[in-house]
Amino acid sequence: MTQGKLKRTLIGKVVSDKRAKTITVLVERRVKHELYDKIVIKSSKYHAHDEKGEYKVGDIVEITESRPLSKTKNWVATRLVQKASVV
Repeated sequence: MTQGKLKRTLIGKVVSDKRAKTITVLVERRVKHELYDKIVIKSSKYHAHDEKGEYKVGDIVEITESRPLSKTKNWVATRLVQKASVV
């Protein structure tokens, strides 16, 4: 029995849901600047697969690493962490 590598999970905010079955998720992380020792926010955008189109802009979702689904997409949206607040 072979054990697979654990898949990475990230939590971020949906910033785009315009494409079919795809959402763009912005993931922010805090790191200390090497020289100045100040806490800096670094961010990355990931394209994630959303089969049912259930996640909307502003939602906070969890994404999990998967096999490459397209040229830019190798993450899958797994669960809704927090629904976007209605203004």
